[in-house]
Amino acid sequence: MRVYLALTLEDLEQLAAGEQVAPEAYVAASEDEEDELAALEEAAEQGVVAAAAEVDGEDDPVSLVDIASFHVDTDGSGDLAWYATQEIDAVLREARDTAST
Repeated sequence: MRVYLALTLEDLEQLAAGEQVAPEAYVAASEDEEDELAALEEAAEQGVVAAAAEVDGEDDPVSLVDIASFHVDTDGSGDLAWYATQEIDAVLREARDTAST
């Protein structure tokens, strides 16, 4: 199942270190694109970074291999930039910049 995760800076650091995390997960009301976007935006509002992940159950812990993508509001506009999991170092930099402002 696809879930959208509200990640903290600590969650990102743990993922980068190869550890599992269990952040709050948001599930779309349906597979409709608008519902998926609403769940992603809700996760982004609750965390410093949102992530889309494929899991068996919405409360399952996740590791970096479960994550499909990261989504970051890089400029405070509310528009989310897409990052691949291989770009976790860039995501961490963005999250740290956001946390320090």
